[in-house]
Amino acid sequence: MQVGTYLKLSVAVAVVTILMKGGAWAATGSVSLLSDALESLVNLAGAMFALWMVAIAARPPDEEHPYGHHKAEYFSSGFEGVLILGAAAAILYEAAHRLFDPQPVEAIGLGITLAVLSSALNFGLAWSMLKKAREVHSMALEADARHLFTDVVTSAGVVAGLVGVMLTGWLWLDPVLAMLVALNIIREGWSLLRRSADGLLDQAVEPEMQQRIDAVLARFAKAPLRFDHLTTRRAGSRRFVDLHLHMPAEWTLAQAAGLRGEVERALMAAVPGLRATIQLLPLDVETHQDDAEARA
Repeated sequence: MQVGTYLKLSVAVAVVTILMKGGAWAATGSVSLLSDALESLVNLAGAMFALWMVAIAARPPDEEHPYGHHKAEYFSSGFEGVLILGAAAAILYEAAHRLFDPQPVEAIGLGITLAVLSSALNFGLAWSMLKKAREVHSMALEADARHLFTDVVTSAGVVAGLVGVMLTGWLWLDPVLAMLVALNIIREGWSLLRRSADGLLDQAVEPEMQQRIDAVLARFAKAPLRFDHLTTRRAGSRRFVDLHLHMPAEWTLAQAAGLRGEVERALMAAVPGLRATIQLLPLDVETHQDDAEARA
């Protein structure tokens, strides 16, 4: 399936889990189940926004965006992080109120059943989404998958708490558990915001990708050839590398262009989705890049 298909499926599953968890909250009056339902509402909003951003990221380069629109996926991650933090604040407020005014929890068995079923749906979807996200390097899909995994952990904690209430009759367990849920999703929300910021700041490619690039260049770096000024960056599902290739000054333009083509093809074969920019220079010529960086 394509990334957009996974996100559409995420929207559908979010609607189903909201109905199930909302029904569980209505039946039990549990504030921890309310917090779980609010997180699923965030899942829905996040998946819809991610679907929009993935559509933008897929647009081809244009005059105003010559490098494409791939970074749009990072806005999805940041948006979902903000939504998570907002949901956590609402959960903490409601839980604090309920802590000082405990309310009975009813129909706990029904609430637990609905929470477990919705959690199973989220787990199955999150597992397949994360696998696809790693395959195509989609930040939007990965963010949505990780949030779903957080939702699964949240639901497990809620179920454990409800079992505790049922066994002990301690009503304060319900709001305390809701607070713990809020703290957990605050951690996840902050993580998504940080990853979004890293992507927007032209972060280097992953260590595994860097190793592949280095291995390709090592195959070609035989005397008298050499490479330098290697820089990389990532933008959504795309990876970019810029470098200088030094060769003998007496080589013809056809020889130089032929070698550059070989290097480019080898790099793109090693790192799918990579865009390589290689500047050709004679062996005895250096650029002024180092001088400019030293003055900066």
